[in-house]
Amino acid sequence: MGAWLRKKAVDEENPDDVPTGQIAAVSIAAIIAEADGATSPPEGTEAVEATSKTDVESTTTGPADLEQALADRQALIQLCLYALDRARSGGVVERLEHGLAGIGVRALRPDGERFDPAVHEAGGAVATEDPALEGLVAETEVVGFADHDRVLRAPIVIVYAKKAQ
Repeated sequence: MGAWLRKKAVDEENPDDVPTGQIAAVSIAAIIAEADGATSPPEGTEAVEATSKTDVESTTTGPADLEQALADRQALIQLCLYALDRARSGGVVERLEHGLAGIGVRALRPDGERFDPAVHEAGGAVATEDPALEGLVAETEVVGFADHDRVLRAPIVIVYAKKAQ
């Protein structure tokens, strides 16, 4: 069977499929209803909203659940940082940083800021004759990250230093 014919057969079997391969919300609601033992698929997305509300309520039942959720969050943040360090695509880096920013984890690129050894790690120095530049961050070598106010990883920076005479 040719590729076009296979695609046509798949499209006829799954009319709710969208070109990206995502499942339509109505199909998800039907799947959830089937898993819950309902005899007929629900109309619209009311079932999805009800299921989401139930899921939220069941995950916030006590301190142990909260501790587990926080531990899972930290593990996912660390996994994203690991992926960021190895990403070769600017688009992937941008998407990961944007996603992390959405949960309060921001990238630290202190270029042009005053070097602060409590927040920055010096990776090197570049000589300057301009006294106004001395002690400023010339460039960020490795991006740092902070989760709200807590530094997860200090940025490694190159600092302007007075040129030796």
